[in-house]
Amino acid sequence: MKKIVVFASGSGTNAENIIKYFAKSATETVVAVFTNNPSAMVIERAKNHKIRTEVFSKTELNEGKVLQNIDAIAPDLIVLAGFLLKFPEDIIANYPNKIINIHPALLPNYGGKGMYGMNVHRAIVENKETETGITIHYVNENYDEGGSIFQKKIKLLGNETPEDIAEKIHELEQEFFPQIIAGLLK
Repeated sequence: MKKIVVFASGSGTNAENIIKYFAKSATETVVAVFTNNPSAMVIERAKNHKIRTEVFSKTELNEGKVLQNIDAIAPDLIVLAGFLLKFPEDIIANYPNKIINIHPALLPNYGGKGMYGMNVHRAIVENKETETGITIHYVNENYDEGGSIFQKKIKLLGNETPEDIAEKIHELEQEFFPQIIAGLLK
């Protein structure tokens, strides 16, 4: 059985979607959800599916405790699904090409520090972009600069609000993120 560990900081809708997708699999499963936010809704979502949760501080993330906990699990893939902290280099070094992230834009555009969620969607509206989408990519030591695995584009009509774009992007994430994870684990 291939093991997936999910990192999330917020509501956890993508994490829960991934958990549900792999609950039906005989070959892959989500074994743990890690979060830096003790009040994140992702904790309840994981518990509802009887998935182990780990809550940690930024200090524990950066001083090796989280790496020890990951090593104890020995996951085949680490999935960042709305995880907002910079991922530490020690974990990246120990799991090369085994850590992926989803970004709510077509990288390299609208990536980097502070570019997440509504910040991205507002920038797309402000710049009058005609398309946007999602990028699933490997994680390296720089925000949103790891190698691209998958992109899906959507056309914009020009009258969308950031909230409209967020809804369209969320639909893409829900549809494609679990499929790409499954493909990487084959």
